[in-house]
Amino acid sequence: MPTPHDILTTVFGFSDFRGKQKPIIQHLLDKKQHALVLMPTGGGKSLCYQVPALCLEGGTLVISPLIALMQDQVEALKRKHIAAAYINSTVSREDREKRLKQFVSGKIKLLYVTPERFRKPEFVEAIKSAKIDLLAIDEAHCISEWGHDFRPDYSRLGEFRTLIGNPLTIALTATATPPVQKDIIDKLNLNPTEMKIFSEGIRRENLRMEAVEIWDEKVKKEKILETIKTYNGSGIIYFSLIQTLEKYSEWLQTKGIYHGVYHGKLQDRQRNQALTHFIKGNPSLILATNAFGMGIDKSDIRFVIHAETPGSLESYYQEIGRAGRDGLPSLCQLLYQQEDLAIQHEFVRWANPGSEFYHRVYQLLAHYQMEVNAMGIDYLREQLHFKSKKDFRIETVLGILDRYGVIEGSLEKRNLEVVEELPEQLDDEDYLKKKLIRDQNKLYSMVTYVRDEKCRRISIEDYFGFTGGENCGNCDFCEEIGDGEIL
Repeated sequence: MPTPHDILTTVFGFSDFRGKQKPIIQHLLDKKQHALVLMPTGGGKSLCYQVPALCLEGGTLVISPLIALMQDQVEALKRKHIAAAYINSTVSREDREKRLKQFVSGKIKLLYVTPERFRKPEFVEAIKSAKIDLLAIDEAHCISEWGHDFRPDYSRLGEFRTLIGNPLTIALTATATPPVQKDIIDKLNLNPTEMKIFSEGIRRENLRMEAVEIWDEKVKKEKILETIKTYNGSGIIYFSLIQTLEKYSEWLQTKGIYHGVYHGKLQDRQRNQALTHFIKGNPSLILATNAFGMGIDKSDIRFVIHAETPGSLESYYQEIGRAGRDGLPSLCQLLYQQEDLAIQHEFVRWANPGSEFYHRVYQLLAHYQMEVNAMGIDYLREQLHFKSKKDFRIETVLGILDRYGVIEGSLEKRNLEVVEELPEQLDDEDYLKKKLIRDQNKLYSMVTYVRDEKCRRISIEDYFGFTGGENCGNCDFCEEIGDGEIL
């Protein structure tokens, strides 16, 4: 069998491993323990499971949360002549069955799937007969309900591991606080002694951190223009609200600044087109909501501006991680306004309906399926006596019920149906109240980050449990105390 270094050089074209890639890979090949890998965005997490996958005799099953992300990775592997495939909702039934058979027979080495695939009995029955030597879980923070992007199907991965014979497992993420790390291990049905944690911290020296408290919109616009002119290259400006994004897009047009837009109201084709054009560098600037997420394969982003405050430090760190993946100097700038908190407080409220509200929506979906599919969300709003279209609790409930596998189909396609009972968590008012408090505390962490009188990077590292770091010398705080220079 080829050595990991042989595979690194001949297949992937790198001369040497980076950071902790080598000990992580060797740890897996020794097969003594599972591995939890905490590595910054752009740190080379994928190689930590792709290299051992090519060393091991059996197949590697990769759990990935995003269709676009898995498709990009599979295409990249195929260009290197590696037998890889993905199975998700975009693939025809005939191709899904074909790819699954090829993986079970050993013709495909790496198979990427979303965790929702385990809802399909035919998939589960077939995958149980495959020889799986490695289970890789990408974006592992999605496992934990303490994380910022919890997905119920991810939380069942311990059960799925049992179904496929409890293979050697590697879980990887860039963002996991100590409680999230513990929850990841627990949800995989493992003891802490069975899983070694490899941490490279979260420090990326090339990223300049700034948090600017803004008092009016005029100053915010001046800062945005200043950054666009100063940092020559590609950039992302994040917004919390689509209507604010659209307003700033119109303003940039009056300034003659060519840019793209990406948000949830655009059709899939429009979003894909906007992403493709941005990755190719035309335009070099894009305005986006957090719908513009994981899997952006563009290394030369010179700045990421948050024109509105995000809801948590986890989300913020995930989003600024798109800057400077080529290792060159890049700016991460947060433009903080007190008014932003009101927006995020509303988001928290919408994201945390009470158990009674879940029951009411569930009963309407279960007993009035024909009316719901015929009239859509307007019927639900009418039955629930909604007076404001700015209350998005219904959308939250539909999204959560879908994530828990309670409903299938969609209102848009008029084929929504209830297929499972309401989960006990959504019937537990104490659990829902704790979640509300947790989300509120996450929002307050953003205020602490802005107003903390210490190095920006240390503030983030402390939050994620990496204490004892030295001042970075590359943030507005360090500059102010004369502890560093601007890159």
